[in-house]
Amino acid sequence: MDASWRQVAAGRGRARGRGTAVPLSGNGVPLSGAGGGRAKGSGGAVPSAPGPRRAATPGPAGHKQRSAGGEAPQPLWVGGEDGSELISQRKFEEIKKANQAAARKLVEEHCSSSSEEEEGDEDFEGKQGKIVANTFITYTTHTDGDVHELEKTKQYLNEAFQAGAMTCLICIASVKRNQAVWSCSGCFCIFHMPCIQKWAKDSQFLVSSVTDDDFGKKDYPWPCPKCRFEYKRSETPSRYYCYCGKVEDPPLDPWLVPHSCGQVCEREFKPSCGHKCLLLCHPGPCPPCPKMVTTTCYCKKAKPIPRRCSAKQWSCQLPCGRKLLCGQHSCENPCHAGNCQPCPRVSRQKCVCGKKVAERSCASPVWHCDQVCRKTLPCGNHTCEQVCHVGACGECPRSGKRSCPCQKSKFSLPCTEDVPTCGDSCDKILECGIHRCSQRCHRGPCETCRQEVEKQCRCGKHTKRMPCHKTYLCETKCVKMRDCQKHQCRRKCCPGNCPPCDQNCGRTLGCRNHKCPSVCHRGSCYPCPETVDVKCNCGNAKVTVPCGRERTTRPPKCKELCSRPPTCHHSSQEKHRCHFGPCPPCHQPCQKVLEKCGHLCPISCHDQALVKQTGRHQLSGPWEQPAEPAFIQTALPCPPCQVPIPVECLGKHEVSPLPCHAVGPYSCKRLCGRMLNCQNHTCTKECHKVTEVDGCPGRHKAGPECLQCEEGCSKSRPAGCPHPCVLPCHPGKCPPCVQMLRIKCHCKITNLYVECRKITTADVSEKNLLSCCKNQCPKELPCGHRCKEMCHPGECPYNCNQKVKLRCPCKRIKRELPCNKIRGNQVSVECDAACKEMKRKASEIKEAEANAALEEEKRRQQAELEAFENRLKGRRKKNRKRDEVAVQLSPWQKYKSYLFPELLISG
Repeated sequence: MDASWRQVAAGRGRARGRGTAVPLSGNGVPLSGAGGGRAKGSGGAVPSAPGPRRAATPGPAGHKQRSAGGEAPQPLWVGGEDGSELISQRKFEEIKKANQAAARKLVEEHCSSSSEEEEGDEDFEGKQGKIVANTFITYTTHTDGDVHELEKTKQYLNEAFQAGAMTCLICIASVKRNQAVWSCSGCFCIFHMPCIQKWAKDSQFLVSSVTDDDFGKKDYPWPCPKCRFEYKRSETPSRYYCYCGKVEDPPLDPWLVPHSCGQVCEREFKPSCGHKCLLLCHPGPCPPCPKMVTTTCYCKKAKPIPRRCSAKQWSCQLPCGRKLLCGQHSCENPCHAGNCQPCPRVSRQKCVCGKKVAERSCASPVWHCDQVCRKTLPCGNHTCEQVCHVGACGECPRSGKRSCPCQKSKFSLPCTEDVPTCGDSCDKILECGIHRCSQRCHRGPCETCRQEVEKQCRCGKHTKRMPCHKTYLCETKCVKMRDCQKHQCRRKCCPGNCPPCDQNCGRTLGCRNHKCPSVCHRGSCYPCPETVDVKCNCGNAKVTVPCGRERTTRPPKCKELCSRPPTCHHSSQEKHRCHFGPCPPCHQPCQKVLEKCGHLCPISCHDQALVKQTGRHQLSGPWEQPAEPAFIQTALPCPPCQVPIPVECLGKHEVSPLPCHAVGPYSCKRLCGRMLNCQNHTCTKECHKVTEVDGCPGRHKAGPECLQCEEGCSKSRPAGCPHPCVLPCHPGKCPPCVQMLRIKCHCKITNLYVECRKITTADVSEKNLLSCCKNQCPKELPCGHRCKEMCHPGECPYNCNQKVKLRCPCKRIKRELPCNKIRGNQVSVECDAACKEMKRKASEIKEAEANAALEEEKRRQQAELEAFENRLKGRRKKNRKRDEVAVQLSPWQKYKSYLFPELLISG
């Protein structure tokens, strides 16, 4: 709701100028949705012609400026279809830009509005708590975390964050974060900056309306709309400051208190103590000073102790002891501030004149009785007529020179004689103030003036001849307007000083709920002083807002549980918080007893389910718009029971849990698996019902409904039997196999034919006998001789007894021994003395041969050296031949064969 002065500023008159200026497109055409049609006085001049003209305003030099946007003026008319399309396209673009700008502005206002911010949200509450904690952190460091003194300031901070709590009492509109505001220093109420400026101007105008000549010259005060705290004209706000007054136009910061600069407040405490506020820039009053000072008690008897500056005055509770005003007693009250109370004791005290004595409070010792003094005056003829007084009575009032009643003559007479009249005319001014008394000097008051005069009425419109002492009032009623400028004076014979209007104002206030209770006045009425509690549905949670804001203020979120009775068949509803409107759907289990099975319904309550209404009015044709689907609340029946019931399948293979409503015979889709009569195969039909045969109970026994086995015998044959069973599939063991089996003997040379059952039933020894060909084993022993055993399995035994020759190491002695003994190193042939002698001679011969070979090598090397030297000496080159060295045999080489013929035989 906008203030009334804002509406007046937009336009004057009835049904004229109520809207704001209609936004125009670039060609002067009002935009759709902005001005609202062709209403009279819709604000702003709208050209009547819809042509593409552009308004050109004269510039400072008298030239015509271009329209907004910097475009050059377009021609007044463009002919042809292309021209009309161009104009339409331009109009469309301009309207599109204007609509986008309006949408952006609306979004910005929506985001900046404090009344549309999220409330009750946990994130928002957490953010608000951090901001409040940061605001108080400097203060709480001095109070060790004590926030008892911050309750009032905290209330102002919470109202700054709470949606709809900050309301301008002049226009009854919400105070948004991005709006310039002003805060009263008396009541700390916040107003819009334009509202308070208009209020101050109007207030000063009304005060000075009586003397319009002095308007603007005298410093008339203006009051706060709420607390009536008066401000001087020079204190009229003209600029937007933060709460502490340091920063002009404080920027919008979501992490600070709205309209705060975020700096330390540093305002002087009230009452002033010399310290400054430690909170961050904040609304509302500053908290008490948290500084610590050392101070003594009121009576100055106790030792100074450190205390909070805001509570530095304290009492030691000892008796005060100061002398009271009575001068007799001391103050017995505990140590206190200010002056001592009057003495509470009672004593007998005399009055001023000393004639009476009475019990009176010690605090008021001076008192007067009601008796006349009656003391004889100095004249000796009269007594004092004063009532109980202090000091001397004074001279006799009848002594000295006394005047006659008309004050023209004076006489010196004793105090016992009265002053006589002088006999002259009185000449005192009568009550009319015009004529004088015509009687002779007389005692007592003069009579009333009885002269007839031409008198004018009080309003000055009529005259009449009448006695001077009478007042002339005509019957003409005053038609002047009283100070309210609404009602006439209507007082008879008004002299022009019409009294203030005494009627009630009676105008509806901005809250639209109450009427102004003040006496009829000029200008705007004061804001409604009432407050309204906006409550939740149950009334436990409430928020106090100015009267008139209850329609737009959201109810507070209540933390109490909803107390409404349940609307379904349950005895109690689910716990949920207080709310407006119908309760949410019940989500408790239904728990109704189902008729067919007796189980309880486990699904959520469905007594008030929303069901889309069907069978509504059919559309008459494509031109008729389909109506929105309608939903009705109705009780739905319980669904089929879903309680799992264990049920065995037809073939008794498994027990599966089936829903209660689907319990019955069923097939598990497995193979039957029952053993057929052959005792070898199972039924391959899908799970089916089986009739139990009398005398053959059991789950694994095939019944008449199962298949009949038509396969051959598939039993496993004995190990080694490769022949199949000759019988069809049968129970029990297969008959023995009588077919002949060809096998190899152990030697792998001879083929033997044996019955299959003998081989398959024989043990290891019998199998070895059946596989023996009765011939000598053809295998060769490791020694190289043939095995002497009969055909046998496995490795040949190593027991060769064939005779083998064995020699001594020198090969001279020779013996024949069994092969197995020689292989086992059980026997050996050693050399005798003759063998040793031959070995000695052989070694000597080898040594002699080695020496002869060494000498021969030396001679050959000497011959080669000589031949080389001869070639160096320049021997004839024609018959050059390779020098041959004639090797001569040594005597040992020549005759060793003759000396030792045994060596040749052994070699």
